[in-house]
Amino acid sequence: MGQSQLISLDLVDERHCRAAAARLALAVLAQLPDDRAFVIHLSGALGVGKTTFARGFLEQAGVSGRIRSPTYTLVETYDASGKEFMHVDLYRVSGTDEAEGLGLREYDRGGVVWLIEWPERVAGIASPDVRVCLSHAGPGRRLCLLAETSAGAAVIPSVEV
Repeated sequence: MGQSQLISLDLVDERHCRAAAARLALAVLAQLPDDRAFVIHLSGALGVGKTTFARGFLEQAGVSGRIRSPTYTLVETYDASGKEFMHVDLYRVSGTDEAEGLGLREYDRGGVVWLIEWPERVAGIASPDVRVCLSHAGPGRRLCLLAETSAGAAVIPSVEV
């Protein structure tokens, strides 16, 4: 992709965070690549809403039941809507070798969506289609979405309302 595309939104509360994630999920599910996984990086400080965003995305994608934070398990996998979803938390991962042991590469195929929290902890982790950055903004949050691929650029406009 020649030029990255950026969208920035203010989120008043958790409900708005989940709603933005749900809009992104609908767009991603409609445009999943056939030949590789769709990768979303989730970045931001502790407690800023990365897992909340991931839950909103997964709920909209059709995941039912409890959506667990992968803080301790490192990877949680889900099947829904005929697709596979990997929710990964790299906060406790100490480097590339440990990340390789998670077996992520076997899920790099069409029909799979990766939601990776703390991607900056592991150099060279899968390149994102979309970077989701959350930060504190007064009583709410600021959400920034950056498209890194043409697949990412096709979906992020759906988040803006």
